[in-house]
Amino acid sequence: MGWLDRQHTVAPPGFNRWLIPPAALAVHLCIGQAYATSVYKTALVEHFGASLTQIGIIFSIAIVMLGLSAAVFGTWVDTHGPRKAMFTAALLWTGGFLVGALGIFTRQLWLVYAGYGVIGGIGLGIGYISPVSTLIKWFPDRPGLATGMAIMGFGGGALIASPVSSALLSFYDPASGTEGWVPSGDAVGKLFLTFAVVYFAYMMFGAFTIKVPPPGWRPAGFDPTTVNKQELVTSAHVSARNAVRTRQFWLVWLVLFCNVTAGIGILEQAAPMIRDFFRQADGSSLVTAAVAGGFVGLLSIGNMGGRFVWSTTSDVVGRKRIYLIYLGVGAALYTVLALFGSSSTLLFVLLAFVIISFYGGGFATVPAYLRDLFGTYQVGAIHGRLLTAWSAAGVAGPLIVNAFLDAQGTPGELTAAAYRPALLTMVALLVVGFVANLLVTPVDARWHEPPDSPAHGRAGADDDERPADGRRVPAPAAAAKEDRS
Repeated sequence: MGWLDRQHTVAPPGFNRWLIPPAALAVHLCIGQAYATSVYKTALVEHFGASLTQIGIIFSIAIVMLGLSAAVFGTWVDTHGPRKAMFTAALLWTGGFLVGALGIFTRQLWLVYAGYGVIGGIGLGIGYISPVSTLIKWFPDRPGLATGMAIMGFGGGALIASPVSSALLSFYDPASGTEGWVPSGDAVGKLFLTFAVVYFAYMMFGAFTIKVPPPGWRPAGFDPTTVNKQELVTSAHVSARNAVRTRQFWLVWLVLFCNVTAGIGILEQAAPMIRDFFRQADGSSLVTAAVAGGFVGLLSIGNMGGRFVWSTTSDVVGRKRIYLIYLGVGAALYTVLALFGSSSTLLFVLLAFVIISFYGGGFATVPAYLRDLFGTYQVGAIHGRLLTAWSAAGVAGPLIVNAFLDAQGTPGELTAAAYRPALLTMVALLVVGFVANLLVTPVDARWHEPPDSPAHGRAGADDDERPADGRRVPAPAAAAKEDRS
């Protein structure tokens, strides 16, 4: 399996760095299917005779495993390179679908937990972080743009998976089209098998087209000193082991946790929420179920677009300032939504769209924020450890919102006032995140790697630009050539 090692992924002279984002997207568009599980949720409830909570646990396990596996395997991903990481992610992610399908066909729910939840969740975490450090090294001049292009795929994966899933479920189930139709378990099992085959092929494309830059490579006309003069941007390197000991890491952890928890506040209840906000005295809603479904799709576009637009904007305004927008403006918008959102459907939709764009932008910008603070040496591993904030938010967000709503009644039968306590709680969380972001300062020099460590390679190269054993290698003549893309 040596052909998966880092040294076999070094780009040849004249390689176009713009071929790297499609390789990263190949992975993120596939694992983004995790956001489309609601398409077959009701079918699994009926197939297993289970509750919504029991089926919902499948997604929760996957998100928890995403954060844990990203934290545990982050250093391994950085050490062995993106190709081996993407290959492993493909095996685990698609293997999770296969085991999940077996659980569906045999009516063993625990196999779906173990397959899609645990095995697939580990692949989800490794796949999520695998292209990040590589993209940052190819785009040192525009790290926000680079990570935004890839992580945009995770937010947009559901836009592809949702309609494809619906079409395939109809194709696989002979009873489709009948009144009150709910897909059969057999159809969902076949859908899982289809995803396993298609996603494996597409993720293999990403794994075998990914490249790392040669030692000493720089984009044409790029001057690192201009970037290093920007606020918080360092030319030093901090290892993952030391990064988690710094105050800055935990402040950014808290920033991400607050931003994600608040975003989930809308995403988790999007469809019933918009209907409840415009409920009339007789119990009916001005918003139909079809329109509510369209609203969920619109939020997916906001989630995806925010990952690209806001992270790209951060290259201009800076990472700390863009998070002040996510958190400060986000808190203001949440307040308006809670107090005045029911006055106009257009106002409600616009507020929710922007809030969710901030949610997506927070995910895409954080790798570049970490690069600014800790350097590129083990940014993938540091990012992996930070994603435990996502796992925590994935549990805390729904718990907070559902606790408030359960005290008011049943979502789908509530009014706008019932959502106010939950939304104002999200405002408080965003304010906490805003203060934490204000406290972020440059990392103290005592945490920096010494000049003779593997973090400082030839001409500023780092550990992704040398053999896995950390030895220095002579820079080939072509390495000094500038990128002509």
